[in-house]
Parts: sequence; structure tokens; C-alpha cells
Amino acid sequence: MKRMKAVLTVCLLGALLCACGPTDGAPEAAAPTAAPVLLGFSQLGSESAWRVGSTRSIEEAAERHGVSLMMLNAYQKQEKQIDAIRSFISYRVDVISFAPIVEDGWDTVLTEAKTAGIPVILVDRLITTQDESLYACFVGADFIKEGRSAGEFLLKKADAMGASHLNIVEITGTEDSTPQRQRHQGFHETIEGDERFTVLESISGDFLVSKGEECMRYLLDKYGEDIDVLYSHNDGMTLGAIDAIREYGLAPGSDIIIITVDGEQAAIDLLKAGEINCVVECTPNLGDAVMELAKKLAAGESVPKTSHPDEEVFTEFDDLSDLAPRGY
Repeated sequence: MKRMKAVLTVCLLGALLCACGPTDGAPEAAAPTAAPVLLGFSQLGSESAWRVGSTRSIEEAAERHGVSLMMLNAYQKQEKQIDAIRSFISYRVDVISFAPIVEDGWDTVLTEAKTAGIPVILVDRLITTQDESLYACFVGADFIKEGRSAGEFLLKKADAMGASHLNIVEITGTEDSTPQRQRHQGFHETIEGDERFTVLESISGDFLVSKGEECMRYLLDKYGEDIDVLYSHNDGMTLGAIDAIREYGLAPGSDIIIITVDGEQAAIDLLKAGEINCVVECTPNLGDAVMELAKKLAAGESVPKTSHPDEEVFTEFDDLSDLAPRGY
């Protein structure tokens, strides 16, 4: 009996050792997967179809790239964006990204992010700072080029019309924002010195449909039918302005040449209908670029300081029959 018990004990121990040890042909244990990059993104608002498209691009790209996203809407308030950035710092996100509503006033909060070791991506708009190390990179449009494209179309249009003189009104975006400053700069540099053009007035419409309509009413009341050209810094303001032009009894696109920026579907539809003459594209689809940059920064890799998307210009001189739906 003692011998039998001893044999059984040895057999049981052997079985346990075999069960705990490696088995021939068994797969090795999977290596632990890395935690996804955590990105804190502060969107400046939802003031237009373009901005809604921008938010959707960020959200959809984050899902495609496996990036965890914390998204906060600032509703057009800089103080809300600053609060959002501070909350991201407190939460210890891997990367912070935001679309700054204006260029000035970011040094303090971005110094806090730098001290915390969190890289920052600027999206769509730039900031003014003496310390460019406060942000890792910028991804967005070349706004000066957009302004130049608007001016180049006007030169071509004036030539085609044989115009001797054209009066221009300009509805700009949010004061002190990058697109407002640079779209104005690029346009004026392009037409500067051409005696056919007179800029009657530039007025800020804050990138809002309602403000665009309000500004155009004011301009029509002041200058009336002396206005030959409207250069508007975004489609939202343009759509509001067109309502005012119609109510004034003028035909948009013929009585007043209309040049706009963004490329929303509504603006393209009006271009095809002859009520807008030129649409300069500014794509909101920056999400994939943001996610790629965020992953590289989180991994400690270097990235280019500036990245611009490819953009087009659509005009009354083009065949737009095959233009795909804009998606925003």
C-alpha cells in the first residue's frame, strides 16, 4: 500500500508539472498591447457647416486611428478654450490640440502644457507668440494663398468683363484670427496697385451667417448699387450676405460679383446656379493629419512645424458637373 501511494504521488506531481509547463505547439502568450494615445482637443465652436465638418473629421479620424479623444467645445469663447486646455493638462493627456479662436493670449496656458511635458498641435489657426516652442506644430490651410487665389480670380474676372473700375466691399472673419488677417493680406497684396479696384470698406462678420447678413445690410445701406464686388472670408457669412443682397433687389453673382472661401456644399450649389462667382476651398478634413501627428508626438518622434492640405479653387469659368459632394 505504501509503495502504491508513493507511485500515485509521483504520477500526480508529474501531471501537475506537465500542466504548468509549456506544451509543444502551444502559442506563446500575446505581448501586452500599448495603451492608445489620449488626445485632448478643444474645438472653438460650431458656428458654421465648415466647423461642424471639422469636428466630424476629428472624431471619425480618431476612431480610425485608434486614438482616444477628449473633445470640448469652446462656443466661440477664448476663456473656455483656456479652461479646456487646463483640464487636459490636469487629466495628463498625451497630446493637446486646439483650433485657437484668436491669435493672441495663449502663452501662459501653453507654458503650463510645456512644463507638464505635453506637446501641442495647432489646428486650422495659428497663434502669436515669441516662443514657438510652446507648440509642436500647425496643421491647416495656407490662408495667405487663399486670399491670393481670391484676388487672382478677381483679376481674371475684371479682364473677362473688360471692366474699367470695380468697387469692392470685404466681410472679414473674426478679428485677430489667423484666417481673418491672412485672407485679407493675401487678397489686398494681389490687387494692390491695380487702379481698376477700390476697396470701399472692410468689416468683420465674425464668421457667422447672421453677422454676414447684418454687415451686408449695413454696406448696402451705405454704398447701395455702387458695390460691384463682395469678398467674404467664409461661406457662412456669404450665405447671410446673399440674403441681404436679394432683399435689396439685386442679383447675387451678376449685379454683385461674389467671392467666398471654404467650399461648403451650399456655396458650391450657388456657384453652379450662378449666384456665386468663385469659391476658394478651405478643407475642414484635417482629422487624419492631426491623428498622425499626435501619434508621432506621443512616441517622441519629430514632426514638421507646418503642414498644409491640398486645396482647390472653383470658379464660374470651370466645368463643375463632375464635382463630388462636399460632405460639409
